[in-house]
Amino acid sequence: MRRDRLIIATGICLALIVYATLTKLVGRPALAGRHESYWIVVVERVSAYGVLGFLLAFLLPGRLTPACCLVVSVAIVLELMQALRPDRDPALFDVLQKAAGGIAGVMLAQTVLASLPRSPS
Repeated sequence: MRRDRLIIATGICLALIVYATLTKLVGRPALAGRHESYWIVVVERVSAYGVLGFLLAFLLPGRLTPACCLVVSVAIVLELMQALRPDRDPALFDVLQKAAGGIAGVMLAQTVLASLPRSPS
């Protein structure tokens, strides 16, 4: 039952990231209004991918490399898909920010998982 909830939460998080990445700029959700400063946008990117990485790490406990590869792949693919939209501009620096947030989320989750007591088996 717990794993099902993690899968649903991860799917919702991924769907929201896909929506925010590929929607028109006027329809894009904004944290602080339409005229956000650059640093707010960076915080949005890093935190969204951090949550995704955190959830993926809980879905794949003990599998650090696949979780990191998956979150970085999502960042790369979505940024490449932005190139197909005329009103969006993909950038390498955006991918690096998203990947850093995702990897930080995976590392945080691995730290939490390592500190949890293990059940006797």
